[in-house]
Amino acid sequence: MTDLPHHLLDGPATAPPLILGPSVGTSLAVWEPQLPALARTHRVLRWDLPGHGRSPAGLLPSDGSATVGDLAALVLRLADAQGWERFAYAGISIGGAAGLHLAAHHPERVESLAVICSSARFGDPSAWRERAARVRAEGTEAMVASRPGTWFSHRFAASSRAVALLEDLRACDRAGYAACCDALASYDLRAALPSVTGVPTLVVAGRDDPATPPAHAREIADAVPGASLLEVAGAAHLAGVERPEPVTAALLAHFAAGAGTDAEADINADTSTSTSTATSTDASRRAAGFAVRRAVLGDAHVDRAIARTTPFTARFQDFITRYAWGEIWTGDALDRRTRSCITLTALIAHGHDAELAMHIRAALTNGLTREEIGEVLLQSAIYCGVPAANSAFATAQRVFDEMDGTDGPSNVGQGS
Repeated sequence: MTDLPHHLLDGPATAPPLILGPSVGTSLAVWEPQLPALARTHRVLRWDLPGHGRSPAGLLPSDGSATVGDLAALVLRLADAQGWERFAYAGISIGGAAGLHLAAHHPERVESLAVICSSARFGDPSAWRERAARVRAEGTEAMVASRPGTWFSHRFAASSRAVALLEDLRACDRAGYAACCDALASYDLRAALPSVTGVPTLVVAGRDDPATPPAHAREIADAVPGASLLEVAGAAHLAGVERPEPVTAALLAHFAAGAGTDAEADINADTSTSTSTATSTDASRRAAGFAVRRAVLGDAHVDRAIARTTPFTARFQDFITRYAWGEIWTGDALDRRTRSCITLTALIAHGHDAELAMHIRAALTNGLTREEIGEVLLQSAIYCGVPAANSAFATAQRVFDEMDGTDGPSNVGQGS
């Protein structure tokens, strides 16, 4: 039997390595919403927990002695098998706990870390021992009914992705699932959190997560030096599944030091300034710019821009990627919600309706609600002029109608 968990590799072979760890009861498929974006800039390795997906249960001891440290050791074996001395890591729930363990005990191996809907201690150990005993006796079917409302909202439970995840839970080996419960029972990393230094850490919480509530994430972020925290509204324990957009955007920004895609490199090669003479600063800005541009505007928009690039427009595309997206939008002083408010106001003032439509969609991605966008447009009527705001409301309504699949009222934007 192999001593490695089942795993899959995606992304350019020469890109910076990124390992993704799943949560208990899921398979590596839990990362599918984030995979296309992350695999553009990283060599992504997703792995299955013991007894989950296609990993054998015997990778963890079945006598109740399994630990999160055992899971972290499996991650190091995977990295060693790839020849990766250092790697970025993101993990969900128990997968995030393995990442925290690595950052605390093997910081020389971890380039950067993202901990999603996880904890430094997953509650009363006796509850995990009881769950382990129940699953050993009844199988994982005993857990299926309680996952809607825990993993994701009840309204999301009928979606194809939710149904597939529940099938993954049903397919779990009871011994492997129970061993993971044993690992969670013995896990308590609270005292070690302040020692996680030198590893840039992002902590993500689902605001409606009953399994690891936001207070668990705040405990990690407060204790890990320099850690940042994101709370995702409308998300339960599998925040990246139910609310993939903000989670993907946060991960892209956090891991933005990775290289661009081949298509993006082709654009750079078409510029009249040779990339061989570009400074490392420009290269890092370009990579960060593509990551943020994709996170804010969406992959489809950026892919279309790449496809339409010609030698005549290549320098301009490179300029806005490096400067607008790689330097301005990546600044730390303002969050993306605020930057979207500023951008919307500027576009309204200058009457750039086509760009405004694009950035209304981007504002939604960045966390603004439709009501908040309406407030920005309303205030712009005072400082930018009523006709400009009137046109902006018409543009916004068209965007919302397109998103909702309706034609909308015919009189929106007519007259001022």
